[in-house]
Amino acid sequence: MKNTRTSGTFMIVQGTSILKIFAALSLFLILVFSISGLLTSLKPQFRPMSSSVNQAATNVNGELLYQLMGWENHHFLKVENNWAQAPKLSSLVFKLASNINLNDPRSLLGRELPGFFQFDGKIVVAGEGTNYTNMPIESAPPIEIMKAEREASLVNLEGLDKPADEKPPIASGQTTGEHKVVYLYFTHNRESYIPYLKDVNDPDNAYHSQINVTKVGDQLKTSLEDRGIGTFVDKTDVQANLNKKGLNYAKSYQESRLVVQAAMTSNRDLRYFIDIHRDSSRKETTTVSLNGKSYAKLAFIIGGKNPNFEKNEKLARELHSLLQKKYKGLSRGIILKKDPGSNGVYNQNLSDSAILIEFGGVDNTFEELNRSAEALADVFSEYYWQAEKVNQNVDQSTDKQ
Repeated sequence: MKNTRTSGTFMIVQGTSILKIFAALSLFLILVFSISGLLTSLKPQFRPMSSSVNQAATNVNGELLYQLMGWENHHFLKVENNWAQAPKLSSLVFKLASNINLNDPRSLLGRELPGFFQFDGKIVVAGEGTNYTNMPIESAPPIEIMKAEREASLVNLEGLDKPADEKPPIASGQTTGEHKVVYLYFTHNRESYIPYLKDVNDPDNAYHSQINVTKVGDQLKTSLEDRGIGTFVDKTDVQANLNKKGLNYAKSYQESRLVVQAAMTSNRDLRYFIDIHRDSSRKETTTVSLNGKSYAKLAFIIGGKNPNFEKNEKLARELHSLLQKKYKGLSRGIILKKDPGSNGVYNQNLSDSAILIEFGGVDNTFEELNRSAEALADVFSEYYWQAEKVNQNVDQSTDKQ
């Protein structure tokens, strides 16, 4: 009798445990479905996206993980205690849940203002005066201008082909010979400059099929070849190709990608790929005076959606650093673009040495732009020939082995 009671009691306890487990599981499932339903009912801009998770994860570095381990095993905390301040867990959770970064008000404004995502981007290296209030701006032209149905009359063309002020001597013995190693192209080839467009004051209307950023490429080619670096300028009218195919402006990089790939196939000597653009910012942001002369500032744009963007960024860092030493203030810095509203690749996944450079803004003159092209060629040639020297030394060392 006693054993039977014990056995019955045992069964009652087990049954209660099973009920508790079943209730907990049911509650968990209800909670999961409730949260899932709540998230899917939110507007798209308020939902946590993969990019949000990625941005939050970038704050979880080795030091933070080490400290988390230290909360469980305090011996870890005795080894090292001079870490940088770790991000607060509450801030990470809030950022992940709301897509809002309390340290960057743009993340809140971007939910309210249409098109504000154009100002997104991370300043990797800030040039003098560069901050999140004067980031490079990319604006699309109106449909009628994009299709060349209406173009402004041209003005101030006298002396337009005047070369840059200073012509350096060609470096003795340094030349790529017949080999073209630098490739210049223009995804937004009709981006133009207001001083040459009659009655145009709106940056969105600063586009022209003849006078545009391709002329900057001409000067940069001349300046690079003066220094022995073979350069090819591709003036393919990307905008005309878009019009023929019935594609909108957002497909510009898709179209220019075909142009670059064709060039890479036909010329295996090409090693550096520079996409030249014009910023939509105004003169006070895009102009600097150096030694009494006015220059158009340069901004380096790197596509963070390219999985190998660090290599492209490395090239931009080298050029920015050289500009800072020889033409302090000319570079606006390096901007990393990987937000959902941007292209984020810019064809830079085609090469480890591909960059996008914004030459000045809508108010700059070709006199200013040519000086900047000359300055860029100056520092690029220094970088190029130094890299060639290093490569030759490596090759010689390998041959000896």
